[in-house]
Amino acid sequence: MSKGAKADDAAAEKAARLERIDAAFARAIPYNAWLGLRAVDVGAKGEGRIVLTLPFRAELVGNPISGVLHGGPITAAMDAACGASVFLALREPQRIATLDLRVDYLRGAAPGVDLFCRAECVRITKQVAFARGTMDQGDADEPLAVVAATFMVFRDQGSVLAEGLKESKGGAGSDGGGA
Repeated sequence: MSKGAKADDAAAEKAARLERIDAAFARAIPYNAWLGLRAVDVGAKGEGRIVLTLPFRAELVGNPISGVLHGGPITAAMDAACGASVFLALREPQRIATLDLRVDYLRGAAPGVDLFCRAECVRITKQVAFARGTMDQGDADEPLAVVAATFMVFRDQGSVLAEGLKESKGGAGSDGGGA
């Protein structure tokens, strides 16, 4: 198989994985679906890295004069990205819940432009997982906000999101690392 064919196969596999993540994410967390959050990039299986996009919508604006998005959808998107990064980093899908979320807003977003939430799970202990991330408008080197989050990991419980991933694969089981 040529390098080009291998790259095409890898791109198709990644696209299918993103589609499975989006479908499960939307079923498991309807609010995230309503926000329009979509996975646009994901790390390797088990890596615990994800990029979500929050599309600009007028009904999410917090200040009608400036056109800047309200902090609520931004915070929700950051929480979702960090949680997804933890979920993707887990060896076996487990239920998680946000324990703490700190968002530092560095500057306002330009009106009318989509946002990107980049998150990475940095450590998982027996009961707690730690994630960090940023939000930007397409340039990761120019963040609008930074986030630090901790999540409770319920080792003895399954996950609605994991079940959604299994269903979206036709019952074939987990997609490794949680997704």
